[in-house]
Amino acid sequence: MASFSNLNRFCSLVTGTLFSLGIVAWAPAQAEENPEPAHGIAMHGKTAYQPDFQHFDYVNPEAPKGGVLRMAVVANGYDSFNPFVIRGIAAAGITTYVYDTLLVSSDDEPFSAYGLIAESLETPEDRSYVIFNLRKEARFQDGRPITAADVEFSFNMLTTEGHPMYRSYYAEVSSVTVIDDHRVRFDFGETDNRELPLILGQLPILPRHYWAEREFGKNGLVPPVASGPYRIGSFDAGRSVTYERVKDYWASDLPVRKGRYNFDEVRYEYYSDDTVALESFKAGNYDFRLESSAKNWATAYEGDQFRDGRAVTEALPHERPVGMQAFIFNTRKPQFRDPLVRRAIAFAFDFDWANRNLFYGQYKRTSSYFENSELASSGLPGGGELAVLEQFREQLPESIFTTPYEVPSTSGDQTVRDNLREGLRLLREAGYAITDGRMVHTETGQPLTFEILLAQKNFERIVLPFASNLEKLGIKVDVRLIDTNQYIQRVRGFDFEMITQVLPQSDSPGNEQRDYWHSETADVNGSRNYMGVSNPVVDELVRLLIQAPDRESLVDRTRALDRVLLHNHYVVPQWFLDVDRIAYWNTLVRPGKVPKNGTDLSNWWARP
Repeated sequence: MASFSNLNRFCSLVTGTLFSLGIVAWAPAQAEENPEPAHGIAMHGKTAYQPDFQHFDYVNPEAPKGGVLRMAVVANGYDSFNPFVIRGIAAAGITTYVYDTLLVSSDDEPFSAYGLIAESLETPEDRSYVIFNLRKEARFQDGRPITAADVEFSFNMLTTEGHPMYRSYYAEVSSVTVIDDHRVRFDFGETDNRELPLILGQLPILPRHYWAEREFGKNGLVPPVASGPYRIGSFDAGRSVTYERVKDYWASDLPVRKGRYNFDEVRYEYYSDDTVALESFKAGNYDFRLESSAKNWATAYEGDQFRDGRAVTEALPHERPVGMQAFIFNTRKPQFRDPLVRRAIAFAFDFDWANRNLFYGQYKRTSSYFENSELASSGLPGGGELAVLEQFREQLPESIFTTPYEVPSTSGDQTVRDNLREGLRLLREAGYAITDGRMVHTETGQPLTFEILLAQKNFERIVLPFASNLEKLGIKVDVRLIDTNQYIQRVRGFDFEMITQVLPQSDSPGNEQRDYWHSETADVNGSRNYMGVSNPVVDELVRLLIQAPDRESLVDRTRALDRVLLHNHYVVPQWFLDVDRIAYWNTLVRPGKVPKNGTDLSNWWARP
């Protein structure tokens, strides 16, 4: 499961062939069970919260409503209030605050979800279908009731006219059936994917009556009708947007909403430069900042406002998987098709030097696509992971079974010269040689050159030493900085050679893994298969992961996938933090308990 909001927590996806959709006459399947309606569902095992739970443990159910939360976005504006299509740049916060879903995931379990628009759900032991029973009190913001027809409409609209991720995310749904106004059923094809009832719970529900007279992909900056806790208020196109709390929000007293969404207004201001945004925060122009720069964290949060407690800094530990932040090779480009070349280039990145000299020793080195979790592979494969990998031994490099994956390091006695010598050896093995100071392929005569595309100026201080080390190997590297909107469009179209990107993960990976690694998404614009992975073993491992029947097998299969990806050297791993570095003005109050997934401002409130 990935995240829509942070998107944060869903969204990842393969294109695949959709089964035919549409309303069909509903009748029970053969040998169908009659499952009892349930208040929630866990991916594996049982839910932590019982049917009579009153609120999530990490919220304050007595949190007062009121006040304003002012936020900053460092980007070159937005041009759309529709976050569900590939066209345009959606306003920050719109999926978090404006749209409701059938179910809501808890932040202190690997993957469990509880009823929001759906009061309950019914699914048999084999999870071959799911029925959602909608709350009769569920309403859109214009007062119209939410019905099963709206759910069916939302599914069909998103999978046919929405972002390609929806088609791939829900590709294994074979039919959607409106049973009555408050019951809707989804049937699944020939699949063992036990995640489908949960990820259908993530479906944002759109009003059929509103979109019937509008073109879905061309709504632009017209504020939409939705059903969430906030509606769009005032906005200055591309510069700011304010969300106003819906005072008569239909779900405000439900257990999944108690103590949440407490501010009367949430306001986002756009900045084109992060340095300007930081100074604006220190001047009190907005309230909360999640700091991504080690240098800023070490040096910038000083002044009377921090000494006297008007502004607060905290490093809050979290237990969420951090995924992979890395330099990403676009293997669609000819110079990066050979894994030996990709591995050689990794030896030019000196993380240890950067951590000492640029990061104030704050980071740890990433060595897994599922870093900071039990899902990460390590050492040599054994147990259930080894059994999974043995099925593909003839198709895999022997090193997977004999050599632990290790990122290049300059700790201890190892030096960057040692690493560059190893990089040079690998390049020679790949058919390259230095000619007139340039690394050239001995058969084609093509020099090894590439461009690193950036959208953040503060990354130049990290990338330029990397490029300098590559120059010592005769590899010419251009570093190009472009604005955020250009960057987004070029990445969506895979118009790059190398980028820096974060590949987020959850504690319960599933369908979204197709969008990252499956061959079907390698050439689908807008997918997260940035690297262009197209590998039959990876495809099969993704399938096995999605079909994992229990937590133990999920861990084994995820570790196997992780190990195969690492040994194919699709990325140069960077670093991670197991804390959230936050700064905020003391006009904000946070709950005492931080969930394992980390800080969530939806649970904060304004100081009375």
